[in-house]
Amino acid sequence: MKFRPLHDRVVLRRISAEEKTKGGIIIPDVAIEKPQEGEIIAVGPGIRDDKGDIMALDVKAGDRVIFGKWPGTEMVVDGEDVLVIK
Repeated sequence: MKFRPLHDRVVLRRISAEEKTKGGIIIPDVAIEKPQEGEIIAVGPGIRDDKGDIMALDVKAGDRVIFGKWPGTEMVVDGEDVLVIK
C-alpha cells in the first residue's frame, strides 16, 4: 500500500463479522452490524509533545484493535475499503 497516514493517525481494515451465531443460527445480511474490530495496515510517525519531540504510537502494522462505533474516515485505497482513525 502506498498510502501513509500523518501524525497520530492509523489506517486499518475491518475484520469481517461472523454470519452465524454460536448456536448455529444464520444472521441475515441486513441484521449484521459493521464490525468494530480491525487490523492495522499502516501507522503514522506519532504526535509532537510540548518540547517538539515525536511520541511514537503504541500500535504497529499487523496489530488487531477494537475501535468505536463511529470511527474516523472511511475511504477506498487500492480497491480496498479502509478506515483512517486517530
